[in-house]
Amino acid sequence: MGSWSITHWLIVLVIVVVIFGTGRLKSAGKDIGDAVREFKKGVRGDDEAQRLRDERRDADADLRGRDTSDVDRDRR
Repeated sequence: MGSWSITHWLIVLVIVVVIFGTGRLKSAGKDIGDAVREFKKGVRGDDEAQRLRDERRDADADLRGRDTSDVDRDRR
């Protein structure tokens, strides 16, 4: 009687969806995701976030440079 089976959880899920609707649940999930993302940014700090953006930009530039050089090499 103390443990919850999968059937109990499915019934609770159905009740929650009926009460709140899928639109509200989707919105709540998005809000929670945004909050977690902002929290991570705050924990890392602005300097760390800027460093990561710079690394991503450099990596993207490197990939674009390789892609065009591969095309040029194939044309020869």
